Amino acid sequence: MIKYGYIRVSSTDQNEDRQLLEMKKVKVDKIFIDKQSGKDFNRPNYNELLKELKKGDILYILSIDRLGRNYKEIQEQWQILTKKKEIDVVVIDMPLLDTRTAKDLLGTFIADLVLQVLSFVAQNERENIRKRQEQGIKVAMMKGVKFGRPVKCAPEDFDLLVKQWQKGMISAEQVAKSCNMSIATFYRRLRESRVKK
Repeated sequence: MIKYGYIRVSSTDQNEDRQLLEMKKVKVDKIFIDKQSGKDFNRPNYNELLKELKKGDILYILSIDRLGRNYKEIQEQWQILTKKKEIDVVVIDMPLLDTRTAKDLLGTFIADLVLQVLSFVAQNERENIRKRQEQGIKVAMMKGVKFGRPVKCAPEDFDLLVKQWQKGMISAEQVAKSCNMSIATFYRRLRESRVKK
């Protein structure tokens, strides 16, 4: 029997330390970490974990939303883990979701109910996060906040540099360097200046 830990954070800039600390407390043998959205289970390390799991192993996760945030897929994965793989799953922050205990009909029924409620909550939170992001972006745009890279304006002597480039006196790379822009930005500015004329 091997004790596995699974950790997921939604993006590369999020910190997994809190989850790692909990895994150390339960003394897992091996940890798999994904830095990816919980919208589905197309995650490289989760899939590697599935390949490694054997009957009788134990999988620890901190909370059900660390497993995923898609109601239907959480239910399906739970069945794969507990029925097909025949492993035990322990959700650390929800003792009712510990398949090592209460394996009778009532215990299974309660665990299934709790799993359904928590799966619903996880997906609902994901949808609410997305709505809040959309609302925040709309409000910011209404306030004049610009998204994306800042626009790089051509310097005052841009036309002079372009004329030198056209005469073969300097290269496009030299113009771009003089203007402190990439070669792609130089060509884009060149097209824009021709359209304006």
